[in-house]
Amino acid sequence: MPTAVAQILDVLRNRGGLRGADIANIVDVSPPTVSRWTKGKASPPIHTQTIIADLRYVVDRLSDFYTPDETRLWLHASHPLLNQERAIDLISSGRTEEVLAVIERLEAGAYL
Repeated sequence: MPTAVAQILDVLRNRGGLRGADIANIVDVSPPTVSRWTKGKASPPIHTQTIIADLRYVVDRLSDFYTPDETRLWLHASHPLLNQERAIDLISSGRTEEVLAVIERLEAGAYL
């Protein structure tokens, strides 16, 4: 049975279009480390698990609007409503709430 982290990584790939290298860059580890997490051979520290969980929540919310490939691009793009910062950088630095505020505007139809 896959670990909880492995299941989340699977969701990030399938719903968010994220690759192992994307996830590695977001949480500042090597791609082989992400591969070990995916296979259940290792587990990330709790701080990293929190970032991964936040990323999953954001991906789940974005999947209501975008395809996996579009979601990946959205996460990597600079956004005017995020002061030209990228969502993945904000999530990585613990500023997920700012990203979620933009997604709330998407849901309200205030910004597309």
